[in-house]
Amino acid sequence: MPVIHATVTTDLAPADALRVLTDFGPGRAEAFPNVDQSTLVVHAVGDTWADVTEGNKLGWERERYDWDAAAGTITAVTTESNLWAAGSRWDYRITPDGTGSKVQVRLERHANGWKGHLVAALIPLLGARTVRSGVGKALGAR
Repeated sequence: MPVIHATVTTDLAPADALRVLTDFGPGRAEAFPNVDQSTLVVHAVGDTWADVTEGNKLGWERERYDWDAAAGTITAVTTESNLWAAGSRWDYRITPDGTGSKVQVRLERHANGWKGHLVAALIPLLGARTVRSGVGKALGAR
């Protein structure tokens, strides 16, 4: 079970970073390099949660997002995927950093099927850099 930790620093205030990470509008595919518009399906959204399918040609996952603005936390737990077993997850912790924010990301993957096991084998090699790059692009990392 690969687990990746990455940290991204941004000029965005914590509330703005949280807003970007929980924006499931059409701009999400442009902001996040691993999300294609063709796979982005917003099933339902509430004030502090969302049920979303997102991904790309290689892999997709349906996730239950929950966030707490006061705590600066976001979790996205996989409920269905072609690569990842249910319970795989993303965890974000957003803290103030000067006038911007520090975003700590934890990615936990449980492989599903042969393709998932193949991709999971690459995570220790490329995972942290890929996570930093993708989240950093969305947040305009410094």
